Amino acid sequence: MNETLTLEFDGGSRGNPGPAGIGVVVRAEDGTALVTLGRFIGRATNNVAEYRALITAMNEAKKLGAKKILIRGDSELIIRQMTGQYKVKHPDMKVLFDEAQQTIRQFESARIEHNLRHKNELADKLANLAMDRRQDVTDADDPPLGTPTAQPPQKGDRFICPKCGCAIEVLNPSSIRPHQLKPFVCQCGTKMHS
Repeated sequence: MNETLTLEFDGGSRGNPGPAGIGVVVRAEDGTALVTLGRFIGRATNNVAEYRALITAMNEAKKLGAKKILIRGDSELIIRQMTGQYKVKHPDMKVLFDEAQQTIRQFESARIEHNLRHKNELADKLANLAMDRRQDVTDADDPPLGTPTAQPPQKGDRFICPKCGCAIEVLNPSSIRPHQLKPFVCQCGTKMHS
């Protein structure tokens, strides 16, 4: 993959230390979100969560075959440590810093820059959803915990657009895991449910 992927990351903790979560967004050059992931990581500080989010974002980019990345996060501390402006003093943080540095060196080209909080909203939302639900989430629009999830489409299933009336018939069901499936979207922009 020759395009530069943009990695947005965020981590949070309720109680610091307390229940913690991470949010990761990997975007194509045109801004399309290729990966959206929120993960509950147990008890941690917000800085540990931020590093875990950074490392996870880079690992997700590697899975996509990325060679060039632009990393954006709203943690000034993590960004300045990664760029060498601040030293890492805490032993727990040093281990994560070393892992992040080792991972970033695996890319042909990698830049890291500070992202303003309001431009990191999706990663923040994913981290908070993961903390709320205490489980992984792959979409910030996931239904609330306890909401029955739809069954994966089967061959022959039909989806009718409630707005324009067009239909989609499933010929070959997706091999994506059911919790990662998203609703079909009609050409008119309406989400189509079974």
